[in-house]
Amino acid sequence: MTPRIGTPPEPGRRYTLRPGVYAILPRAGRLLLTLQADPGPEVQLPGGGIDPGEHPLTALHREVFEETGWRIARPRRLGAFRRFTFMPEYDLWAEKLCVIYTAQPVRPHGPPTEAGHTAIWRSPELAVQELGNRGDSSFVREFCLRNVRPWRP
Repeated sequence: MTPRIGTPPEPGRRYTLRPGVYAILPRAGRLLLTLQADPGPEVQLPGGGIDPGEHPLTALHREVFEETGWRIARPRRLGAFRRFTFMPEYDLWAEKLCVIYTAQPVRPHGPPTEAGHTAIWRSPELAVQELGNRGDSSFVREFCLRNVRPWRP
């Protein structure tokens, strides 16, 4: 069973399952993140929903490119978590199934193509503090403890 992180579902509320893919993108001791201006601002792992019929890795490449302008290589699945939240941009109560990958940012191809997103670089320590949900923050913290030297939680 996929662990739940964050607020439990409200009894009696209907939630729509929203599978999505998100990436931890390390490069030169920093992490590539996205700042979503609306309805935020909120710092997030680049990623998002998987379209119907779309392969998760295809969605990961598409979402990272849309939100950062960067192409990625060598994605590797790290794990998953669920969270229950309201998505104001869709007027939707969602059970988000968040699958987390790590990948290597290869090169930028320009600014993000998705409106309201800005690519930002953060130290691992700052990323853990700024990420907008506990699931993303937990995965980044664990990833950095295992892969980033030196790391000071």
